[in-house]
Amino acid sequence: MAPPTRIGLAGLAVMGQNLALNIAEKGFPISVYNRTTSKVDETVERAKKEGDLPVYGFHDPESFVQSIQKPRVVIMLVKAGAPVDQTIKTLSAYLEKGDCIIDGGNEWYENTERRQKEMLALGLLYLGMGVSGGEEGARNGPSLMPGGSFEAYKYIEDILLKVAAQVPDSGPCVTYIGKGGSGNFVKMVHNGIEYGDMQLIAEAYDVLKSVGKLSNEELHSVFSEWNKGELLSFLIEITADIFGIKDDKADGYLVDKVLDKTGMKGTGKWTVQQAADLSVAAPTIAASLDSRFLSGLKEERVEAAKVFKSGGFGDVLTDQVVDKAKLIDDVRQALYASKICSYAQGMNLIRAKSIEKGWDLKLGELARIWKGGCIIRAIFLDRIKKAYDRNSDLANLLVDPEFAKEIIDRQSAWRRVVCLAINSGISTPGMSASLAYFDTYRRERVPANLVQAQRDYFGAHTYERVDMDGSFHTEWFKIAKKLKD
Repeated sequence: MAPPTRIGLAGLAVMGQNLALNIAEKGFPISVYNRTTSKVDETVERAKKEGDLPVYGFHDPESFVQSIQKPRVVIMLVKAGAPVDQTIKTLSAYLEKGDCIIDGGNEWYENTERRQKEMLALGLLYLGMGVSGGEEGARNGPSLMPGGSFEAYKYIEDILLKVAAQVPDSGPCVTYIGKGGSGNFVKMVHNGIEYGDMQLIAEAYDVLKSVGKLSNEELHSVFSEWNKGELLSFLIEITADIFGIKDDKADGYLVDKVLDKTGMKGTGKWTVQQAADLSVAAPTIAASLDSRFLSGLKEERVEAAKVFKSGGFGDVLTDQVVDKAKLIDDVRQALYASKICSYAQGMNLIRAKSIEKGWDLKLGELARIWKGGCIIRAIFLDRIKKAYDRNSDLANLLVDPEFAKEIIDRQSAWRRVVCLAINSGISTPGMSASLAYFDTYRRERVPANLVQAQRDYFGAHTYERVDMDGSFHTEWFKIAKKLKD
């Protein structure tokens, strides 16, 4: 029989197994449980192989719960939605007042808030904790975003500080996010930003390959080079790796054999829906979501290509002779500037939600815990942290003096890339949306005056004026009719 363990983990798919082994490796004995018991044995077996780690397996929920020291803490890593409620039901039958449940899945934040209330009624504490870093991160150090009961966070702070990714100079990639479902909400927006990043990188690839005619070998070397500078990040690094991997089932490179249809789990969609609910513009993230929808229409695109080929449209409209070195440098700058806009949108969404819910989220601290372990980890996040350190009330990352200067320095290259893509018939929805966002945000006056005049014309919605206070309504219809007579 195992001694009382420090913590328990239920749900042993790969993420669960890896997180359990990570916790054990950091010196915390852990109990594990899974409904399908073969996974329990598999995890215990792995623990033996990977260094005789203190992992204790249980085949039934009661003995699992009883094996954990009080106040008990159980992390769940199961599929979001109904399976979480089912697991809570199973575990809470054996938990006692003061015990704590942590949901480590990608859950919709309102579900977490509902469960917190239900658990409170049973005398149990509850945390919704975003976990980013994929399978590798879970095993070796993820970025952790716990939100909910501060008391519960304090129970396991010592574990989380050791288990999270460690970044020299800025510490463990974990912090208490805030109350309620804030941990899940922040993880959701992290994933939305990740959608934007991946889309922008795909567009850079498309322009370099389709217009610049770069081979996979050249793309591998370009992205490897980019990963030494301002774009240094996990996603750029894995992109470089992908271009270097040969197909093991046929000739050529594997990337060219992958079907151009992108799957999704829902966090990107939730991010865009939340942005709309809060009236926060997030066009780069929305463009990345739309691109995934359009990628799913593979059969329709195959047919459309035939229709337009007969009208003289090739895959690339014009074979332009481009200076490769110049194009590569321009695309690098366009990618960086677009990325700033994408992160600005994500941060503004988090701030708007924080204000609505009274969460008091610290944007600089979020940038800090995203610097390691997670999928969007990047050197660039250090600049974001410093921007919010300089001014925690910064209205938008674009107007931080350093980021503003970086965008000014890169905007010519950014425009050249978008124009080249448009003239070549290559869609760059993320880069274009980012550029439009920047161009709208930096202009003192936009054509919204006309839209408001139209609204007042047909719907008497009134308008304000630039030269005097108050609300005004004009009988546009009558005046226009007189003018026509």
